[in-house]
Amino acid sequence: MNNSKYFFQFLGISYFFLTGSINIQAQVTIDTLSRFAEIKFEAQKNQVVFHAETPALSQIAGAPEAFYTYFWEFGDGHYSFEEQPTHTFARSGDYNVRLVATNNYDDGKPPISRPKLTSVSEISENTVVADENAQLLTEHNALRLLKNREPMPNETMEMVLSYVNDKPYATDGRIYLFFNDQQFEKNNFDLPEIRMYYGEYASSDSFKELAYQSISQNDFILSTGWKPSEIGLEKIPDSLLKQNLQETLTRAYEEYRNVKVIDYNQMPSGQTRNIFFTFKTTPEMLKDTSAILTVKSVWIPERTYDIHQVRTMEMEIVTSHDPNKMAVYNARLNYRMVRGKEMKYKIRFQNNGEGPAKTIRLDTDVSVIFDKQSLKIIDTYPKVPICPDGREVNYSCIDTLYYQDKISFVFKNIYLPGSQQKGVQERDSTKGFVKYSLAFGKDFHKVKTHSQTAIIFDKNEPIITNTATTRFKPGFSPGIRMGYNYTFPKESTTNRTVTEDGLVYTIDQVGTKETSHGFFMGATYSPYKAYKKYFQAELYLERQFSNSDAQFEFLLNSATGNVFWLQRTESMHIEQTNLQFVPASFRYNLNSVFGVGVGVITHFRWSGTITDQLEKRYFQYNSANPDELGTEIPDFYLKMERKTALGFQWEDAAPFVDITGGISRIGPSAGIRYLYPIKNQRSILQFYAIWKF
Repeated sequence: MNNSKYFFQFLGISYFFLTGSINIQAQVTIDTLSRFAEIKFEAQKNQVVFHAETPALSQIAGAPEAFYTYFWEFGDGHYSFEEQPTHTFARSGDYNVRLVATNNYDDGKPPISRPKLTSVSEISENTVVADENAQLLTEHNALRLLKNREPMPNETMEMVLSYVNDKPYATDGRIYLFFNDQQFEKNNFDLPEIRMYYGEYASSDSFKELAYQSISQNDFILSTGWKPSEIGLEKIPDSLLKQNLQETLTRAYEEYRNVKVIDYNQMPSGQTRNIFFTFKTTPEMLKDTSAILTVKSVWIPERTYDIHQVRTMEMEIVTSHDPNKMAVYNARLNYRMVRGKEMKYKIRFQNNGEGPAKTIRLDTDVSVIFDKQSLKIIDTYPKVPICPDGREVNYSCIDTLYYQDKISFVFKNIYLPGSQQKGVQERDSTKGFVKYSLAFGKDFHKVKTHSQTAIIFDKNEPIITNTATTRFKPGFSPGIRMGYNYTFPKESTTNRTVTEDGLVYTIDQVGTKETSHGFFMGATYSPYKAYKKYFQAELYLERQFSNSDAQFEFLLNSATGNVFWLQRTESMHIEQTNLQFVPASFRYNLNSVFGVGVGVITHFRWSGTITDQLEKRYFQYNSANPDELGTEIPDFYLKMERKTALGFQWEDAAPFVDITGGISRIGPSAGIRYLYPIKNQRSILQFYAIWKF
């Protein structure tokens, strides 16, 4: 029999127990109530005023007052986030206007809106269509990514990619849009629809075959003859004009699973364009609402050169649309790799009041595994410097206050408009954020972290954010395990019947003694450096030696009429190689030194031999003293031996408990285990040493 196949089957079972997961979906109450937002408009020639009839909001208890935000797409390549936008169409025709309304602080589904056909038949004289050219150049360096809301399971999300030709001549360019981060196990988005209005077209993914000409900004100016002021390059920081396009794209392909490539030809100088993307969250979307997803765009203004720009848009998964939120950049950590690294967090907030906020305080939980003194503020909005220590200032800045388990970020002397403030049209101007990092402490355990933030606008009641959670991946910790098995001896007495010379003899109280011991060596599989509870699998080979001995004598009447004492010795010696398998034992680290465990070990015989020996010695019968052996008769001495090969078979299973001492989480330790086989019922003590890597 080929026993090797069983070995690999056991390995597979072990892997299943420790790394397999059961996908338990929480029962979700589905909101079956359909809500609709209807598009309404009033037109005066080619100038149209839009508004929406929206359903009543269902206020989330304890949250700020619920409200709608709006995203309008006018069907001509323009858009608006205003509640009641006025749009001027440049040409006559039929336009399919879309609306996406988002219910903030509302516990129902966002309302559904059907596109509405808007016909323009007459163009007013002196028509001027608003152009985002100046804003894109000054604020976003000719490239911008926007979204209408944060991604939410079972919802769509609209994204706008805007770009402008800031050259004084027509250009042929290319746009890459990367999505679905590789760091997450499954895809979070599908991209069912892209809407382009300026003759852009989908292109093949062929960056590896294209030969981009590497050219610096100065070389570009010299080769074209254009002055920096004529092409707008003096307005763009050198850090945004990236070179080495091959490296940028190669890295992006490593970071994301999916990409869309869009080309355009002969884009007029000074023209601003918008491309619209509809993202739909997938059923297997990441459910961790404290994680941050990203979408990356790489824009090549001129396809023959490798000068390019990169924009990355961050998105935070939500279960309800709440502008006040806390998120963590890497919610699943590798415990082996985190030492010396930093964790990044982001707290975002929105002033939903009727007036501006001058002081904003963010009281944030900090887990004990982090070193609070390692805090680094990466970015903020409003963009402010860090306040000086020990003195008050009259300019805008951000201060940090440290407590036992919290850090407070305090925006001082700022002006953050309220979303309900008169004259405020741009809702993004009412939002802010703090992005910061923390390093791990010197000695920290493998535990989950939970962080929340209390956001306080001036002297108002605090708004509590969601909980940002980080978890450590189980990791893989192989181990070497070796030791000695000692089986407690078993002594028993039984009545035996023996056939000799055709006669059957019954012997009372025959004593039998059974002994067994073995040596083993193998491997363990467990999560890396588990803090408290964890599961561990084991697989090892044992060389076992067992003996069974019985000796007794009885009075034999031979066929010739002679009487003898017959001493009979029966022994059985077993040598076998065993496969011992623990699919999943439960273990608990009491501290960094001692650990305990319980489980069941399954015992298989791989191969072996049984050696049976029978020894007969004859003694003269002394009638004067019949209870004692007389003189031995050597000529009658007999010894027989028989060997039998043993094959593979299951032998037994044994529950066990054990305790270890040493470096319990990783490294060397020693332990003792008590096993009680179900079938054999002979207690076993196992002494072992283990080293986990």
